Amino acid sequence: MSHISFSELKNWNFCPFYHKLTYIDKLKGFRGNEYTAFGTAIHDIAEKKLLKETFEAAENFIQRFEECLAELDDDIEFREDPEKMAVQAIGIIPAIMPAVAEYFADGYEVISTEERLMVPIDNEEGYNFKGYIDAVVKTPDGKYHIIDWKSCSWGWDMRRRSDPMVTYQLTLYKIFFAKKHGIDLKDIETHFALLKRTAKKDRVEIFRVTSGNKKMENATNLLKKALFNIKKKNYIKDRRSCTKCDFCRSPECP
Repeated sequence: MSHISFSELKNWNFCPFYHKLTYIDKLKGFRGNEYTAFGTAIHDIAEKKLLKETFEAAENFIQRFEECLAELDDDIEFREDPEKMAVQAIGIIPAIMPAVAEYFADGYEVISTEERLMVPIDNEEGYNFKGYIDAVVKTPDGKYHIIDWKSCSWGWDMRRRSDPMVTYQLTLYKIFFAKKHGIDLKDIETHFALLKRTAKKDRVEIFRVTSGNKKMENATNLLKKALFNIKKKNYIKDRRSCTKCDFCRSPECP
């Protein structure tokens, strides 16, 4: 059965032809960097902390970070010193659980971490929505809370916090988590948890992202629009994205 993830949807929205090159032709677009390696490693730590595992967090982060860096292509040029980034992570780690405890001050139960979604999309026969939810907790009022960890430098401005192509990730996770478990959408809330490398205070910031009916409708419509065009093989170039594209002026996309 075919599937589409939020990452694939985001790449299609960026440029349908970029989507063709990376998902149909299987060419390498963005290949990761020190920031994605950092994000993967700090996500692992946040997950273990939430599950209250016993482990040496700083040592575990450094080992995982080094593994992720080693997996990058040899020609990737770093813009920041990984050793400095590791020090920044060690400053973030002690703030993770206090931030969670303060945010969910009335208590919470961990329902899942890294929960896999592979859920059929309504009226799209043969297509599933695929995703991995970083964490789901349940509060005493019966609400389920979907949390997505995001590593960043100093934080997000209001433009990024409200960007549809940032927040639709949580909106779609909410829709398909509800469908997977048969939970009323009104009983699910969504949150980003920022893990800030360079912030002087509030190294971990959790904030709610609203996902009301209109937003869920818009996110679903975008998903269906993408699937319609992918199935029709409509690979139109979005020239507005060229300056940010890895294939700009390349033989694959002259």
